[in-house]
Amino acid sequence: MDKDKFMDVFKQVTSDVIIEIALVIAIATAIVWLSQRVLPWLADNLFGKRRLLVLAFIPTIRVVVFVFALVWIVPLVIEPNVQNMIAILSAVGIAIGFAMKDYVSSLLAGINAVYELPYRPGDWIEVDGAYGEVKHVGMRAVEIVTPDDTVVFIPHQKLWTGLIFNANNGGPSLMCVVDYYLAPEHDIHAVKHLLEDVALTSPYVQLAKPISVVVSEKPWGTHYKLKSYPIDPRQQFQYMTDLTARGKNAIRAAGFELASLSPEHAVLGVP
Repeated sequence: MDKDKFMDVFKQVTSDVIIEIALVIAIATAIVWLSQRVLPWLADNLFGKRRLLVLAFIPTIRVVVFVFALVWIVPLVIEPNVQNMIAILSAVGIAIGFAMKDYVSSLLAGINAVYELPYRPGDWIEVDGAYGEVKHVGMRAVEIVTPDDTVVFIPHQKLWTGLIFNANNGGPSLMCVVDYYLAPEHDIHAVKHLLEDVALTSPYVQLAKPISVVVSEKPWGTHYKLKSYPIDPRQQFQYMTDLTARGKNAIRAAGFELASLSPEHAVLGVP
């Protein structure tokens, strides 16, 4: 498009047009400013869902006012014919497409998730450090609830770029791992059998699944990992707490000494 054709797109801007544009911008700014002051004040006097609904209106009003102001101002400066509208809409479409490329990518990943099933409602997953139970799988994002009862929305786009850890993968079984650290001088077989008994006698244990103890030697002592399964994945934290408390008590009652890191190991971060 040459310079003359480019200038044909725009109208001649007079002082009246400038005043009208300034007035529209001033009114739009005033409405947004008032909404950001009045609605929070109103929300503070409400409770429950009504309070959240009023707060949700703040960004909605801002977007609506912006769109109305844009629709009002554009015909004042641009000649509204078919050719100009096509050019403007094409430019806007490209800009929106570029801005929403991540959103579209998440939608495509959501379609892919329907077939690959990397997670389902009821699965316990970890993505970018967020761990929780899948409550809802939407078109754009998966909704999980963390053990701290925090809702986290994770875009499906993470399927393309990150690792997704699924602890139970659609099944009723979820392995729990509890760590114990003992001083090096002791009978390993005795401690191993003791920890297996701790798991077997837990009220949360799923007896149909295996119980195993993995032992590794560290510079500061001996590291035990007790691996077993709760009856229900939602019981994993109660189960791990039970194994930790009763396991430590059983180790001490049997006369074994728990490990304690020396100051130099603590500073160096020896695992």
